[in-house]
Amino acid sequence: MKVLICDATDPKALETIAEAGIEVVNRPDITPEELEEAIPEYDCMVVRSRTKVRVPVIDKAAKLKAIVRGGVGLDNIDVEYAKSKGIQVLNTPSASTQAVAELATGYLLALARHIPQMTASMKAGKWEKKAFSGIEVSGKTLGVVGAGRIGQGVAKRAHALGMTILAYDPFVSEGENIEFVSLDELFKRSDFITLHVPHIKATHNIVDAKSIEMMKDGVYIINCGRGGTIDEDALYEAIKAGKVAGAALDVYAEEPSKGHKLYTLDEVIGSPHIGAGTAEAKARVGEEVAQNVIGALS
Repeated sequence: MKVLICDATDPKALETIAEAGIEVVNRPDITPEELEEAIPEYDCMVVRSRTKVRVPVIDKAAKLKAIVRGGVGLDNIDVEYAKSKGIQVLNTPSASTQAVAELATGYLLALARHIPQMTASMKAGKWEKKAFSGIEVSGKTLGVVGAGRIGQGVAKRAHALGMTILAYDPFVSEGENIEFVSLDELFKRSDFITLHVPHIKATHNIVDAKSIEMMKDGVYIINCGRGGTIDEDALYEAIKAGKVAGAALDVYAEEPSKGHKLYTLDEVIGSPHIGAGTAEAKARVGEEVAQNVIGALS
């Protein structure tokens, strides 16, 4: 049995897989063209968010028994087509919960107090006490779009900071210290909005010009979920107009995102899809990946 590692994966996970008698081929920088050429000889493949597993790859995967996604979202895999070919599609849904929830919470505080902008000002040799008056999150309302593991993790942390929590999720209706409301009501009542939904047809540009118009003036928007769930052009215009006070983004409609016009705005802070990028999360993801590979091929 052979497994192809297509993206960076914890070395301990690769050791665990090899110890189970499975041949591991580690090619974390494999290109789409190289993947199509190589995939016919493999029984399993491991991907993260970089590698796309689309129909052309699946059609050439003559021996493939399983696709293991290190992480939560499966939007980079044509899941139903893979399943129609008898290929299992597995992920690690809980491994990165803490890391992403903490990043979103960090962004919540960073937006409220302009922490990145103040740091840049200080590094430029300035002392601008009056330029960076912030707000307190205590007493404010956080709207959580998507109340799964990560969304509820953010809600728990925000409640501890003294916030009122609203949530919208068509599949979840209960959560500690959370009031579940319609999406429109969430948009209208929230001071901060954080997105934790997959990018599917129903969530494509769930935040767009129409929904932004419903929101409070001076709202803050955080997206550590999936790119494609925010209309980035609409967000840009809303920030320029002063409707949205600021945004924090870890994910984008097109990745890698370089030179995006949103980053010409001082009100926007962000990161390069690094939500699960902690040592602890990487280790947990690797452990679950290893067990999924071994289970699928045993």
